[in-house]
Amino acid sequence: MKTVEHLLDELDINLEDLAKRAGLELERTLAIADGRWTPSPTERGKLAAALGLPVDEISWGHTMSPRNVRYGRFGLKEDFGQASGTRGQESGNGTER
Repeated sequence: MKTVEHLLDELDINLEDLAKRAGLELERTLAIADGRWTPSPTERGKLAAALGLPVDEISWGHTMSPRNVRYGRFGLKEDFGQASGTRGQESGNGTER
């Protein structure tokens, strides 16, 4: 099984042509090819038909590492532990939170 991105290279099809053939928006097609979006069953059917392959011969789903997401690199601004007022407060008997 190959991803949409690999099939584009293998079949020498550009992203714009694939989007037109499949009847999908270019931005959505790009997100699917990049592995940032898991297509719906309808989108899978349209893309598979545009690529001339059965749906079950294409690998669908996220391929991008979640570490590439911005908050994964820079951290969240919120500190949820301090927001609840529980951080750093211990009672010693383990029953209070």
